[in-house]
Amino acid sequence: MILIGTSGWQYADWKPLLYPDVPQKRWLERHAEAFATVEVNNAFYRLPKRETFEAWRDRTPDDYVVTVKASRYLTHIKRLKEPQEPVARLMDRVEGLGAKQGAILLQLPPTLRCDVELLDAALACFPAGTRLAVEPRHESWWNDTTRWVLEDRKAALVWADSFGKPVTPVWRTTDWGYLRLHHGPGDTWDYGYDGVRPWAERIVQTWEDDEDVFAYTNNDPTGAALRDAEHLAHALHRRGRRTTRVPRA
Repeated sequence: MILIGTSGWQYADWKPLLYPDVPQKRWLERHAEAFATVEVNNAFYRLPKRETFEAWRDRTPDDYVVTVKASRYLTHIKRLKEPQEPVARLMDRVEGLGAKQGAILLQLPPTLRCDVELLDAALACFPAGTRLAVEPRHESWWNDTTRWVLEDRKAALVWADSFGKPVTPVWRTTDWGYLRLHHGPGDTWDYGYDGVRPWAERIVQTWEDDEDVFAYTNNDPTGAALRDAEHLAHALHRRGRRTTRVPRA
């Protein structure tokens, strides 16, 4: 199953598209009606309290899945060093989601060069069974040793696209996948149907229908993420693949 969602839900310019006549305090509930998953990016800037995660769990339907971007304290300030305490603090709070916990996204800073021992040690701190997705952003990471560490830890390499081009290898490192679409190929944020179609093809060629793939549109300005979520679902449906619900943009 391909789980299609957006990177966040609290965007004022989405109001006429997704939240007309919906008070802001109910935007999460409306998002959960339209989508079955979300990638929470604000946890990167300020890790919410456990009670906040518990509230998200209680306010959303049973099939809603919440993926969490790890705190920048772990990835950007500590730069993966001494990971035990920040990982423990992150997971203590995220576990408030209960069964609705999706993946944990570790987006590495673009200035962090390859250090597979650091990465391996950080991944080892997470509880067994945690779905971990790693998005390195320095080209030095693209080597066989990085791939081996991800495979050994059963962590997914994030497939990332910016301006309509892959900015990561399209490795399959575990039995589930993770895609992030950051910015469309043109002057606007939108990918459009033609822009997401190659990613639909890659997903179909790499994973079977009964394997999970998380796919998040991170191009939130002007509501492009909403439109491209629908485009991606349409492209996958045309190839016979099942996806979670998306709104008609």
